[in-house]
Amino acid sequence: MTKPLSEVTPNTWSFLRDAMIKPTGFREYDARWKYPEEINLPGMTALGLGLGTQMRKRGIEPVIAVGNDYRDYSLAIKNALILGLMQAGIQVKDIGPALSPMAYFAQFHLDVPAVAMVTASHNPNGWTGVKMGFERPLTHGPDEMAELRDIVLNGEGQPAPGGSYEFVEGVKEAYLDDLAGDFKMSRPLKVVCATGNGTASAFAPELFKRIGVEVVESHNELDYTFPHYNPNPEAMEMLHDMSASVKASGADLALGFDGDGDRCGVVDDEGEEIFADKVGVIMARDLSKIYPNATFVADVKSTGLFASDPELKKNGVTADYWKTGHSHMKRRVKEIGALAGFEKSGHYFLAEPVGRGYDCGMRVAVEVCKMLDRNPDMSMSDLRKALPKTWATPTMSPYCADTEKYQVLDRLVQKLVAKHEAGEQLAGRAIKEVVTVNGARVILDNGSWGLVRASSNTPNLVVVCESSDSEEEMRAIFADIDAVIRTEPLVGEYDQTI
Repeated sequence: MTKPLSEVTPNTWSFLRDAMIKPTGFREYDARWKYPEEINLPGMTALGLGLGTQMRKRGIEPVIAVGNDYRDYSLAIKNALILGLMQAGIQVKDIGPALSPMAYFAQFHLDVPAVAMVTASHNPNGWTGVKMGFERPLTHGPDEMAELRDIVLNGEGQPAPGGSYEFVEGVKEAYLDDLAGDFKMSRPLKVVCATGNGTASAFAPELFKRIGVEVVESHNELDYTFPHYNPNPEAMEMLHDMSASVKASGADLALGFDGDGDRCGVVDDEGEEIFADKVGVIMARDLSKIYPNATFVADVKSTGLFASDPELKKNGVTADYWKTGHSHMKRRVKEIGALAGFEKSGHYFLAEPVGRGYDCGMRVAVEVCKMLDRNPDMSMSDLRKALPKTWATPTMSPYCADTEKYQVLDRLVQKLVAKHEAGEQLAGRAIKEVVTVNGARVILDNGSWGLVRASSNTPNLVVVCESSDSEEEMRAIFADIDAVIRTEPLVGEYDQTI
């Protein structure tokens, strides 16, 4: 295999012939590119050959489940990827259009070791990518991604005999059966089902009806132009739309899903948007009653309540704060035998006996419905109000180029650690500690905190702040963190701010 070209120029002779891959698309745990500006179809085939070569190099049985999300170009990209996998001697089981968690489920259902899911997840149209994994229920982390990147970019893909292709019917039906089980609601529940016209439109309404939930449809027709908004339940645009639907319909809550269905967003009966980390605390309270002394993993962007909530303490919960990112979180949940992991972005990792350990927005939706069924006298807003009050920002992402962001972050971490060591205050309070497991989480003496880290899959930094005291303090924490960030001229504008 020759080395792929790193410059991608559409509408040229070589674009239709030669593999072209922009190297920055190999991210920390996902492969993600703008198409066709950063990768072409022969580049995708080179990626497939590289992935198949990596499987053989690691001694993994050469069988893989492959799916694609519902975008107009995803099928062409999947077929190009499959071509490379077959070239590498891999037996491909094509499960057709799918959610990412349906592809992860297929590894178990078809008993195959590997998965490759063509999706740009919640990124807007124009993006593509692949989520892949070799060890159920895990996906590639930084080591596997670095190895794959080197195989592909150095032209080290090795063709091998034995490749084959099979289209496998019935995986979607088996996945829905697995999610619903024999559960049926015993209380009436009316749910706004928000899918933003993305892939989850083909799954969520049907799943809710099967478990006895009354569905209020919200943009549930499949439409890969995303005419209303990009399906991303972390974006305020989608959350506000979900909130308006709840108020208009009198629903008990809204559940919203991103483009590939591995994340779930929640809006309660009062139209209040509950960030996913708070939903995690609500679920952890409920699950820790059934499974006392459980361990829960939370990502560093999440609320401090996993460690401080009196109810969780009473149920013997151990909280473990870990690196943001679905691959990091899945691995951590598996390694320490946690019952679940919760990420502020809306990825939830429900392990045995609740789930299988991978992130599945549909599984979360079913478990939220089960939780409300177990608490028939409580509304979603009751469960929210039962939590200790904190004030948190949404996830805010200032621009920082992929080639610069990690060096910029290193300098910011040093500056924040130096503030702590010099005994300086933040938002008028003493800094208790700076956790540097993933960026810098600056924790104040009252448990309030501010975080800056690098985004794993877009050219951005990520900033989140939470106060256990007041909205004013939350704003003051953001102002002081942002003042440090502004010392770096390579950091640009925020995508959203408070």
